[in-house]
Amino acid sequence: MIFTALLFGLISSFHCIGMCGPIAMMLPLDRQNPARKVIQLLAYHGGRILSYGILGGIFGIFGRGLFLAGIQQRLSIIIGIMMILFVATPFLSAKFATLSTPLNAIVSSIKTSLGKRLRDKSPRSLLTLGILNGFLPCGLVYAALFGALAMQNASMGVAYMMLFGVGTIPLMAGTSLLVLNVSNALRHRMQTIVPIAVSIIGLVFIARGLGLGIPYLSPADTNLFVQANPQCH
Repeated sequence: MIFTALLFGLISSFHCIGMCGPIAMMLPLDRQNPARKVIQLLAYHGGRILSYGILGGIFGIFGRGLFLAGIQQRLSIIIGIMMILFVATPFLSAKFATLSTPLNAIVSSIKTSLGKRLRDKSPRSLLTLGILNGFLPCGLVYAALFGALAMQNASMGVAYMMLFGVGTIPLMAGTSLLVLNVSNALRHRMQTIVPIAVSIIGLVFIARGLGLGIPYLSPADTNLFVQANPQCH
């Protein structure tokens, strides 16, 4: 189940090209030194993955509380439905975006820091740039956090979001390395893939929660994601 995060990240990168592509193309990479350029990219994407991991751990803790309350199957179904609604209903996506409104000052500060870091080519600066970028509001990151919530513990939440981040790397790194100029038409085509793929992942979560007795996809075991510690007798 956790490997849906990798697929989720790969699909989300089509959306990222439209939203974060300009940042990826503006990264202060050393174009004359291929080895240094790779190190800089690893630092930047490592920073993003670190941010996602922190967020995943927080949501995993919340998920653990819900797991202990005994509602893990219902939670998986609800999360699957929310994922589908999130990408299928622009109104809902807009509502989630407004959640960032009270944090405008923080977001503005992050963007200011991003601007300053874009002038510094050191790996440390690229790492910081990635960390800041990872905390910027993004609809598909919110959707991925639903998955981290379903993992039902902090470590699995961290792993889910970090795998999500890894999934976004190939396309984002390719954009930075090749300085791809993606046309609006191509961006639109790529972004039409996103709702379909996220909806499929949402259906997987729903099937998981239904406990249909299908091995790996929908096991009948109510403990869907984590194994409880065996009790000593």
